Amino acid sequence: MAKIVLVLYPDPVSGFPPEYARDSVPEVSAYPGGATLPTPKGLGFTSGELLGSVSGALGLKEWLESEGHTVVVTSDKEGSESVLERELPDADIVVSQPFWPAYLTPERIEKAKNLHLVVTAGIGSDHTDLDAANARGITVAEVTYSNSISVAEHTVMQVLVLVRDFVKQHRIAAEGGWNIADAVERSYDLEGMRVGVFAAGRIGRAVIERLAPFGVQLSYADRFRLPAEYEERYGLTYYESIEDLVAEVDVLTVHAPLTAQTQGLLDDELLATMPRGSYIVNPARGAIADRDAVVRALESGQLAGYAGDVWDPQPAPADHPWRTMPNNAMTTHTSGTSLSGQARYAAGAREILEDWFAGNPIRPEYLIVEGGSYAGTGAHSYAEQS
Repeated sequence: MAKIVLVLYPDPVSGFPPEYARDSVPEVSAYPGGATLPTPKGLGFTSGELLGSVSGALGLKEWLESEGHTVVVTSDKEGSESVLERELPDADIVVSQPFWPAYLTPERIEKAKNLHLVVTAGIGSDHTDLDAANARGITVAEVTYSNSISVAEHTVMQVLVLVRDFVKQHRIAAEGGWNIADAVERSYDLEGMRVGVFAAGRIGRAVIERLAPFGVQLSYADRFRLPAEYEERYGLTYYESIEDLVAEVDVLTVHAPLTAQTQGLLDDELLATMPRGSYIVNPARGAIADRDAVVRALESGQLAGYAGDVWDPQPAPADHPWRTMPNNAMTTHTSGTSLSGQARYAAGAREILEDWFAGNPIRPEYLIVEGGSYAGTGAHSYAEQS
C-alpha cells in the first residue's frame, strides 16, 4: 500500500460550498484536435464540485483509502515545519496543482526516499525539479490539455478587460458613481488592434482561434512555425523571435513555459521596444516578466495595462507590487482551475493513479519524466503552462 500526499489550496474562507451557482456543467466529449478526455474507471466526485481545495481532495481521498492507501491532504507546504516537509520522507506519491504547487526541489527530492510518482493535476510541472526527478528515476506526469481551454478563455477575458478598461468602469458603478467621461478615458475597441501570441502551443493556438472573430491582426512567435494552411486561415504573421514580435503589436499574450531562456524575458529593454500604450496578458509564469520592470512600464505609460494569472512567488505576498500597480487586472492563478477544468484534471489525476497502481502504462501524452527519462509533452516547441 502507498502513502499519497495531496497538496491542495485551502477551502473557501466562508467554508466549503453547501451549493453551487449551477446544477451542472456542460459535458465536453473531446478536446480540439480529437484528443480524448481522461477515462478513469471511476469518479469520486460530481462534475462542477469544488475539487481543488483541501475538502474536495480532487475526489481521490475516499477511493484511495478504500483501496487501503494512506492519504494526507494538506495546504501547508512552505518551510521546514510544514506538513508537506514532515510527510515527504516516506511519501510514495505527491499530487498537487500548478495553482498551489508542492515545490519539489532537489533538496526535498533527496529527502523523499520513497518517492516514485509526482502528479500535476493540471498542466505545468515546473514546480518539480525535473533533473532531480530524472536522476532518481521518479515518474512525473500531468493531465495534458485538461485546462488549456480554461486558460485560453481567461486570457481572452483579460485582453478585453484591459483594452476596454473594465476594472475602472466596474469600480465606478460599484461605488455609486456615474461619471461616463472618467469611465471611458482609457477605453478602446479591440477591433483592428495588432495582437501577438508568444508561444503557439495548445493554449496559444486556442487564444488565436478565439480572438480571430474580433477582427484583430494576429501574429505569433515560436521556435517552430505553424502549418501554412493554419496561418492562412487565421491571417497570421510569423516572427522568429519575441524581440521581432513585440515591436509590431498592441497586445501581447504570453504562453511559454518558464525556462532559463524565458526567465525575466519581459524586462526594461524588451518592454521599451513595444509601441507606447501596449498591453500584456501573461497567464504562463510570473517569473517570465521582470516584476519591477512591469511596474515601471505601467507607471511611465509605456504599458497601458498588464494582466496575468501568475505571480513570482506564489502565493504572492500581500505587499507584492503587482497587486497595486496602475492599470492592472491581475488574478490569483485561477485561470485553469474553473470548476469545469477541475472536473477534467481531477479525472485525469485519477486515471494516472489507477494505471500506476494496476501496473499499466500511463498515457504517453501525460508523461513528463518516465521512470528516469524525459518523455516530452507533444509535438510543439512550448509546453503548456496553467
